[in-house]
Amino acid sequence: MMVSLSKSAARYVSKLSNKIRRRLDAFSSRDQFSGSQGRVLHFILAQKEDIFQKDIEEEYGLRPPTATELLKQMEKNGLIRREVTPYDGRLKRIIATPKALTYQKQVIEDLTGLEEDLLKNIPQEKIDVFFEVIEQMLDNLSE
Repeated sequence: MMVSLSKSAARYVSKLSNKIRRRLDAFSSRDQFSGSQGRVLHFILAQKEDIFQKDIEEEYGLRPPTATELLKQMEKNGLIRREVTPYDGRLKRIIATPKALTYQKQVIEDLTGLEEDLLKNIPQEKIDVFFEVIEQMLDNLSE
């Protein structure tokens, strides 16, 4: 198959990723945390069970050092604390602080608004196909 470099899937995904990252970073203009921290905070707040660094790495496709730095910053900003589990001293669960809970409504509104903007004027059938294609691309790169 001949790949067109002018209409490259990787380039388009990268462009979309950059635009999303810029939008997320704009959320952090409240000077409390970065857009990436907001996304991770939303993920943490949405969990019903214990959450660990590995869960965040998997959810966002982060390498361990990147996740470690992100969580260190969130801890420094008072958004999370890490607590050793009673059943395994090597495992530290991530717990949202009361300060983080004060941002929950804003983070959810920001991320919901972003999702609505991303998907506006796109029929559900095309959104379904988009997710199928993206999942296949992720699988292709995981092999």
